[in-house]
Amino acid sequence: MSEIICACCHCELSEDTGFWFDDDFYCQDCLDDQTYICDHCGRRIWQDDNAGDSDIVLCQRCYDECYTVCEECNRVIHQDSAEYDDYDNPYCSNCYDQGSIHEYSYKPDPIFYGDGNRYFGVELEIDVGGKSRSSADKLLYIANYNDELIYIKSDGSLNDGMEIVTHPMSLEYHKSEMPWTKLCEKALDLDYKSHKTTTCGLHIHVNRTTFGETREIQDERISRVLYFVEHHWEELLRFSRRNEYTMNRWAARYGYKNTPKEILEHAKKGCNGRYSCINLQNWNTVEFRMFRGTLKVNTILATLELVDLICQYAMTFNDEEISKVSWTEFVEGIDEEFYPELITYLKERRLYINEPIETIEEE
Repeated sequence: MSEIICACCHCELSEDTGFWFDDDFYCQDCLDDQTYICDHCGRRIWQDDNAGDSDIVLCQRCYDECYTVCEECNRVIHQDSAEYDDYDNPYCSNCYDQGSIHEYSYKPDPIFYGDGNRYFGVELEIDVGGKSRSSADKLLYIANYNDELIYIKSDGSLNDGMEIVTHPMSLEYHKSEMPWTKLCEKALDLDYKSHKTTTCGLHIHVNRTTFGETREIQDERISRVLYFVEHHWEELLRFSRRNEYTMNRWAARYGYKNTPKEILEHAKKGCNGRYSCINLQNWNTVEFRMFRGTLKVNTILATLELVDLICQYAMTFNDEEISKVSWTEFVEGIDEEFYPELITYLKERRLYINEPIETIEEE
């Protein structure tokens, strides 16, 4: 009887201890090291011939007949379990569910809507209702029916939700063209909450260029924004619907100083990072972070009007003048024609010259 040896390691074998594969004889160890078993048909193949991935072993025939690759994550999936978009691109169920939800770092080129030199970008966090493509698609359909007004991102601070982000818009565009009412109604219909969570914020970005053409002029006027916020902290805390604990966690104050310049110098040291009441770490925008999330349209628009008015004060008054403005003088000077939502909200929150009105529940 002729000697039998393993075609790979050349150890001696008998017909009882070796195995035929691909016209050669192998020991068990070499066969295990060099080959796989197709998970679909049970056929043995060389490891280099695996048409599957790290999760599934497939011979080429089984892959061609029954499997495909997710367009997003490149996972091999069975054709019967694949989800397809409008362009017939295949997705695994997880990627299909989250396909309309961008990563937190996503920053598209801004599209500016409305006229003027002051634009507001809103980041509205919603939670509880889930992080799914189908829900995101429904919200995107409402807002982006004619133009790309919003996009949606993941946010690790949320339990089971997402962040709605608008492109920069003028105040008037937010009030008359941005479909805030329909968007908030749909979010509520999809079981999302914002105010009624412990996780959600409403952040307002304002373009730095609204404060002036040079960085020096911008800083001077932004310092007055910081001073106004510190000077009226108690009233703005009530406006924000946050408590001291959550404010300190997500939008900490810089601390009162005697002059706007002193507060700005302190703020530029970055002691709170971006988790400051007014975040100055973005190159192109100033971010107002102090407000609690909401799906009540009046609150969203009132917050935009407040931010606009604070910016206008910082542009109009010098350091000495803004230091003398009391809260009562501030609210007495609000033009009801230009800021109707703000006056309604201030009355609801008992912040408007002792003229309270019935408060409509926040969502």
